[in-house]
Amino acid sequence: MAAIPPVGLGGGSISSILSSPDFKVTNDLAAGGDQGQAAGAGAGGGAGSFGSMLADKIGALNDTLQQADTASQTLATGQAKDISSVVIQVEKASLDLQLASQIRNKAIEAYQDIFRMQI
Repeated sequence: MAAIPPVGLGGGSISSILSSPDFKVTNDLAAGGDQGQAAGAGAGGGAGSFGSMLADKIGALNDTLQQADTASQTLATGQAKDISSVVIQVEKASLDLQLASQIRNKAIEAYQDIFRMQI
């Protein structure tokens, strides 16, 4: 079992992770034909797969982090006029990243629990 590297602000952006050849999101239910469509219809209205929803949310997280980075850079260079909006953007990005990290941790925990199940 390969270890999943932690996602953080240092070293690279989320878009670089999404575009790397090692990143692959699969949806085994979608490959199952009618079962995948029925499961998708019950969970999200059938508009897309879990993988595409996950990629969209990671992209939105990346956008939020980039906006916070831009706002903090404008504050550091003295171009920002409203300090409170910069603080709000940075805190929102921080909370979004913490939420994504906790979701990832719970998903890994669930995977490990399933892996340890005895049949």
